[in-house]
Amino acid sequence: MDKDIQTLLRTENEQLAKLHSIVETAIKDERLIVDGLLNAPEEKLTTGQRISDQVARFGGSWAFIISFFIVLVIWILFNTLTPVQDNFDPYPFILMNLILSCIAALQAPIIMMSQNRQEEKDRKRSENDYLINLKAELEVRGLHQKVDLLLEEQIKILFDSQAKQLELLKSIEHKINDLNKK
Repeated sequence: MDKDIQTLLRTENEQLAKLHSIVETAIKDERLIVDGLLNAPEEKLTTGQRISDQVARFGGSWAFIISFFIVLVIWILFNTLTPVQDNFDPYPFILMNLILSCIAALQAPIIMMSQNRQEEKDRKRSENDYLINLKAELEVRGLHQKVDLLLEEQIKILFDSQAKQLELLKSIEHKINDLNKK
């Protein structure tokens, strides 16, 4: 009888050790993923990419809009209020239109380059998110399988222990019956 109890306790301890190892492995794997996400490799940009990012950042800011508006107002006021011989761009402001067209023609492709790079970064980010979600789904499936295995083993152990308990009860019943007959 002591041997049966010891066997049950040993089996229970083995089950707990398996469960602890499964949990420890899952925690280590999770740490690896989180560390990889928090310490992503640094992106190495070329000089052109850095410039396009800075132009896009400044070209899409309120500082650019306000400063550009102020320069245009000063340009127009200077060329309309000064004497005609001092005007470098008289009223239909042809030079100003040419400069504005050149700025727009240069700024648009630079901003597009920056947006394309940002789109590529977003695509890579979404691929990483997909892979992380896929890994999480696989981990959940693996954990479900492990829990199912543990439950099956626990049920088997319970049935075995109940069978041994029934045998013990029967032997005790036989001994009591034998004592009662004497």
